[in-house]
Amino acid sequence: MPAKKGQKFKHYPESVKVEAVRLFIEEGWCYRKITEHLDINDRKRVSVWVRKYQAIGEASFEDRRGDPHRSETEQARELRRLQLEVDILKKWL
Repeated sequence: MPAKKGQKFKHYPESVKVEAVRLFIEEGWCYRKITEHLDINDRKRVSVWVRKYQAIGEASFEDRRGDPHRSETEQARELRRLQLEVDILKKWL
């Protein structure tokens, strides 16, 4: 089902994901019992976490939201700010 405009999704921390996968793999709990125990809204979500864990491992739980290629440093921000300041002063004069 596609997302609706303005819909908010619940974000689960890495610790909850790891615990859900551990309960399924090591303890043998069913998806329904895990979702009730950890207060997860969607049973399918746990199955997706388990499949990703089995395919990729621990790296499947990393939060990859945002721009991964953005590596602007404090120095680069200061340089950009000063360049804007110079441009404004040139226009003003």
